[in-house]
Amino acid sequence: MPVSAQFSVDRRRFLVTSAGAALATAVLPGCAASVDDNSSGSGGKGGGTLTVMTTDDPKTFQPQAEKALGMTIHVIKTDASKLNAMLASKNPPDVVRGVGALETPYFAARGLMTDLDPYFAKSDVLKVSDLDPANDVWRFDGSKQGAGPRYGLAKDYSQDSMFWYRTDLFDAAGIDYPSDTEPLSCDEWLDLGKRLTKRRLGKVKVYGLSAGGMGTFAQLTYMTASAGGSLFAEDLASVDFSSPEALKALRWYLDYARADIGPSVANPNPDGWDWPTYQANRMAMAVDGYWFGGTILGDAKVAENSRFAPAPQMGSHRISPCFGATGFWIPRDSKNKDAAWKFFEWYFGGKPAQDRAGGGWGIPSLKSLQDELPRDKPFQKQAYKVQRHEMQYFATLSFTPYAQISALDAVLNKVLPGAIKSATSAGKVADDLNQRMNKQIAYGKDLVG
Repeated sequence: MPVSAQFSVDRRRFLVTSAGAALATAVLPGCAASVDDNSSGSGGKGGGTLTVMTTDDPKTFQPQAEKALGMTIHVIKTDASKLNAMLASKNPPDVVRGVGALETPYFAARGLMTDLDPYFAKSDVLKVSDLDPANDVWRFDGSKQGAGPRYGLAKDYSQDSMFWYRTDLFDAAGIDYPSDTEPLSCDEWLDLGKRLTKRRLGKVKVYGLSAGGMGTFAQLTYMTASAGGSLFAEDLASVDFSSPEALKALRWYLDYARADIGPSVANPNPDGWDWPTYQANRMAMAVDGYWFGGTILGDAKVAENSRFAPAPQMGSHRISPCFGATGFWIPRDSKNKDAAWKFFEWYFGGKPAQDRAGGGWGIPSLKSLQDELPRDKPFQKQAYKVQRHEMQYFATLSFTPYAQISALDAVLNKVLPGAIKSATSAGKVADDLNQRMNKQIAYGKDLVG
């Protein structure tokens, strides 16, 4: 997914910096907006200036974009507070980088995103029939995610609950490798993590398992769904950690954190993210999607000892979701929608998309580019095979439009550390989480109207 190893850190930093930005000043009434009547479907006339808010280094795309599109590209570094202010003043960037799986309902429900369906209908470059189903996380019909208008497009994606593991650490412990096709149960996975953890003088020297993935809330959402339930109510206006399925997921996380076999909200990884620890042979299993293979490629020894595995399951309802699908969207109040769509066609359907596909940093957004995924190295061949098999279990999990993921993770980060250290029961933790999160969600719902 990233264009560099630093991207994983940037992605997490973006989610964190969004925590305090409730977009209260940018709330607009009603459901998401459609394309303006004077917007055409495909391309633009060239010339002019296009403003793009992104985490990408301008040097990596700005000159190429200006040459290919015949326009000036003005780049603004991703900044949640700045974006909120620009949206509120109705003078937003023309193109905004975002995390489709977690942000689409929030911005769409506030009427801040452009409906891209008319553009797709007229485009000769980007066809709905060529879109991977993971792009459905960029859809929201006002009630659920995965249906309704398309509001953005993923540059690539991963199924974020899959994991990588180090064969050398498995071999040293005399443990068989996980199956390439059949998922471990979450209990089996936890047991493996305990067996693979190495301690010295009471301190962990090798993590057996890093289960953080795209954040604690996201992981609990997927585990609850795998158990056959949902953290969110049907109307997405509340959470319920007290349901049998959610309690099962919550107990698992508490057991994981209390076992001290990997980074948790109570004991974060001092390296900041998985790669430095995994590379140093101090992490046996890491919950990171297909994109992590792009990082692994940079270290031949690590690549020789790395394999990819399906997402473990909490129950019999097998799913393998995406919590990223990072890409771009066009604000409703963009003054340059035609040029923005021209950028979309170049970025998502032109040479940049082809180059990304061959780099192994994520699964291409377009099905027609997925055969370009790298298979030169043995670990890439194995990961490609596992990933292709896993695609059939992709599922869109609706996120609430009334709160940002970072705000809900912030509640977990406040409640869980004390509960982990004090051995508080899962039931009491669930009650506390329900009270705190539902208060935030209710406030957000009042703002949307």
